[in-house]
Amino acid sequence: MLGTDYQTVVHSMLHEGVIVLTVRTLAVNAILAVAYVVLSLATAPLAFSTIQFRIPEMLNHLVIFNTKYFYGIVLGVFLINLIPPTGMYDLAFGVAHTVLSLAFVMFLATFIKHKLILMVINTIVFTLTMFIIAYQLIMAADLPFLQTWLTSAAGEFIVMALGIPIMYMLNKRWNFNELMERH
Repeated sequence: MLGTDYQTVVHSMLHEGVIVLTVRTLAVNAILAVAYVVLSLATAPLAFSTIQFRIPEMLNHLVIFNTKYFYGIVLGVFLINLIPPTGMYDLAFGVAHTVLSLAFVMFLATFIKHKLILMVINTIVFTLTMFIIAYQLIMAADLPFLQTWLTSAAGEFIVMALGIPIMYMLNKRWNFNELMERH
């Protein structure tokens, strides 16, 4: 009876649009957020410059395999953006850039099912939306917009493009969807 009641509640919650996060989902996303922060700190000189060469940005590809990785990526971006000297600008614009880009790619994934194509699209979306970060750097450091957008977009493109084969091969070995959904 308890199992039936629980299933009814979960089904009802899902039907009403409530997101149910399991302990596994929370744990995997906490580990992902920490990995994002550690990788950012390890590459700090490049990660916080106008180049924005953040190695952990390749983790953005995880949403291609399972959209539940969204939470860990956003949390990692939030946490690492507490550190830079531009403070609230980094926090607001960095998180907004990630949320908007991931949400758009997740929306496209409802129509496009081929993982490699989605990873290429993800790379393009994150690269083009670096204008958000460029605008943030204008406000925080009075940098020229076009040059800042081009250099930050170039850094983002390189990391995301290099991330395609890396994340694709890691998925072949670990199956990111199964890691998140395993019971």
